[in-house]
Amino acid sequence: MKLYGYWRSSSAWRVRIALALKGVAYENVPVHLVRGGGEQFHPEFAAFSPLSQVPVLEFEQGGKLERLTQSVAIVEYLDETIPEPPIMPRTPLERARCRELVELVNSGIQPLQNRHLLERVAQGGIDSRSFAQEFIARGLSALEAHVRASARDTLLGSTLTLADIYLVPQMYNARRFAVALEAFPTLVRIDAGLASHPAFAAAHPDRQPDAEAT
Repeated sequence: MKLYGYWRSSSAWRVRIALALKGVAYENVPVHLVRGGGEQFHPEFAAFSPLSQVPVLEFEQGGKLERLTQSVAIVEYLDETIPEPPIMPRTPLERARCRELVELVNSGIQPLQNRHLLERVAQGGIDSRSFAQEFIARGLSALEAHVRASARDTLLGSTLTLADIYLVPQMYNARRFAVALEAFPTLVRIDAGLASHPAFAAAHPDRQPDAEAT
């Protein structure tokens, strides 16, 4: 199994957490998103990732080489094929609640802090950092409101789920963009607690073979 990713890509980071939680060994294949205009745009990579994005999970199934893109699809595939430990709740409503939180990050924040988008925003004369800060804070505000009353050690109570896998990389990005986090005490607390979890620690960008000094 191979994971094409970039050390500081939050989307690839999510998949690394899931792989670590499931105890899956894999080969890390770095795709540098900046060097040379971005290796993700090279034709050989774009051939199996048409949006020129990481992550891509490559594996064999039934003697056939398969590739999956998009972190939600990859992580849910891992959970369905490697059911222990589960990272999706068991009841339909609980799974819907989990996906609701995931999409607040995946759709409501992630695309608006994407490097390619911010470059285009800057070309239009807008301060791209302020732009990212505004939408990260907006998304985290919604996430905090959803979980404030019910969260314990994790976003959905005491059981680790896919929602927590999406929280941690997003909190890292919030700090990268210097977003003030005082308004999100629940998210800050849960993020801090998960930092020492072995799977989350192993997946951290600073521990990846292609990590760079910042």
